[in-house]
Amino acid sequence: MHVDEKTVRRIARLARIKITDQEAAGLESELSAILDWVEQLDEVDTHGVEPMTRVVPISLKQREDIVKDGEKADEIVANAPMREDGFFVVPKVVD
Repeated sequence: MHVDEKTVRRIARLARIKITDQEAAGLESELSAILDWVEQLDEVDTHGVEPMTRVVPISLKQREDIVKDGEKADEIVANAPMREDGFFVVPKVVD
């Protein structure tokens, strides 16, 4: 797939990247080569291949999912410039 300069400039604008004319010309060939490589991947027959997360089949260690507050609420609130009854006090922003 060939990428033209107009497409390169549009991608650069969307990515908020400022590029020169010389960089745009270089990126044309680079992006075209990347997209050609991705097109080659479409040629591989993956029918019947299960999706995988890793090459080696291992099971991850799991822990019990327990919700806890870290028992440091008083220490955290102590750093606040304004606090009341164990909570942060913030200025009112909406009437």
